[in-house]
Amino acid sequence: MVLGGGPPLDGGSRWSDGRPLLGDHKTIKGTFYGILVGIIVGVLQGNIVGGSMQAVGAIAGDIIVSFLKRRIDLVPGESFPVGDQLDFIVFAVILSYPFQNTSWGQIVTILLITLPIHYAVNYIAWLTKLKEHPW
Repeated sequence: MVLGGGPPLDGGSRWSDGRPLLGDHKTIKGTFYGILVGIIVGVLQGNIVGGSMQAVGAIAGDIIVSFLKRRIDLVPGESFPVGDQLDFIVFAVILSYPFQNTSWGQIVTILLITLPIHYAVNYIAWLTKLKEHPW
């Protein structure tokens, strides 16, 4: 929770199943800063529109999978293999595709390398006590 915290994005709302819509771990502040940092990276890369779409897609993907996890009764922080690792990148690629010069080969490569990198980084963060779980 480097730039997150604060009020939950869903305002504490519950879905028709009685479970939290997203949960209190998805915050307004975290969403805002996640998108802002992505936009800054897009500016630094010389593609503000593509970078902005990647940022919005990454955050949206994370939020969508969080919603799905609540529907299948997984609590925040509980592992959702592959979904937790690819949610952000899949939606970032989908939203930014029209604004990037990305080939299908590059997209496949991005998806294939994201999975092991995500697992490795999370495991290292867990070993160094930066994360509560290794996933």
